[in-house]
Amino acid sequence: MVVSSTFLQLEGRKQQRIVSAALTEFANEGYAGASVNTIVKKTGISKGSLFNYFSDKHGLFMFVFEQALEMVKDYLRRVRDETAAEDLFTRLEKSLMAGVAFIRAHPRVYKIYLRVLYESGLPDRNSLIKSIRRLSIEYLTEFIEVAKSRGEIDPEIDVNEAAFVMEAVLERFLQAYGLQHLDAGLGLYRASDDEAKHWAQGVVRILRTGLAGTGGR
Repeated sequence: MVVSSTFLQLEGRKQQRIVSAALTEFANEGYAGASVNTIVKKTGISKGSLFNYFSDKHGLFMFVFEQALEMVKDYLRRVRDETAAEDLFTRLEKSLMAGVAFIRAHPRVYKIYLRVLYESGLPDRNSLIKSIRRLSIEYLTEFIEVAKSRGEIDPEIDVNEAAFVMEAVLERFLQAYGLQHLDAGLGLYRASDDEAKHWAQGVVRILRTGLAGTGGR
């Protein structure tokens, strides 16, 4: 188990203080650069107590990652439920904008996600990335299956292939919004709401019509 029962018995605000300090340290410094000493100094607990709650630095990181992943899951469920009555392409556009809102509201969580993607020395990195990708694919697969059942898209479209393409596009969109070097000067990095919405609408329009559009048929 990543976390001990002793930690789970702590008063809620103390738990949150420890998690918040660890989240900030891992987000800003990465796994390798994160300092347990800095975390205990910020929380006012001893290193011995921290290692009593979590077996080691890796255990603490894994707990923080799992907490962050639950936040993302809750966010996706809310978007899924709030858009249930809308067509696939409206849901995709709103998912993109919800992703932008999440990055703005929870920048440390998004930094943790980027650390997992790009920090090669992170323990269990492959399994962590797999869990993230699986969550995203499952989210989009549900959208596509509902759209097929409603007759909104070509019934011959392969659900897995469509989810793969959509996940790649949505992922790249959010990374370009959050990371300047992945924007490539296109103007999506830290875009305003109106600019981000314009981008989201354009990307979804391409997904709706395909590159050839009606003129290519």
